Amino acid sequence: MTITAEKRRQEILETLETADSPCSGTKLSRLFGVTRQVIVADIALLRAGGVPILATPRGYTLYSPSLQGRGVRRTIASRHGSDTDAIRDELYTIVDHGGRIIDVIVEHPVYGEIAGSLQIHSRRHADQFLDKLNNTQAEPLLVLTDGLHLHTIEADSQDDMDAAIAALKARGLLVE
Repeated sequence: MTITAEKRRQEILETLETADSPCSGTKLSRLFGVTRQVIVADIALLRAGGVPILATPRGYTLYSPSLQGRGVRRTIASRHGSDTDAIRDELYTIVDHGGRIIDVIVEHPVYGEIAGSLQIHSRRHADQFLDKLNNTQAEPLLVLTDGLHLHTIEADSQDDMDAAIAALKARGLLVE
């Protein structure tokens, strides 16, 4: 028996509400027996209806206050090449010093600010992000701005934030 599109969207929402990690579009498409494109459209309609769904490199997740406001938050400006090693160096430097990368932001001359939710909290998350970049042959947003980009980063304490910032400075990754 095929379920209606409205019922499927409700079940997608319930799946996201009970998931303990992001759900990929592929996983959701298998679960509901539809194409990934149908899931993308369903997610868009749920968002248009006010459901706070974040699309991260690891999949869809519901926005909740627990994703924000933990400890110290800061926006940094960074510049480096678009190769995998340079991106890995930046991401690992932040997470190795207790930081979490919330997003990436670039300033486009036509579209203005373009942001992507990252939600990278560990080396494993960083590796998953890099694998997805490589496997899809997608370009990172920083190619639009000659390597210049912003990150919102979070840490549990000011000491962790200071350590992450100092390590980024030492590696020549911060723009000041």
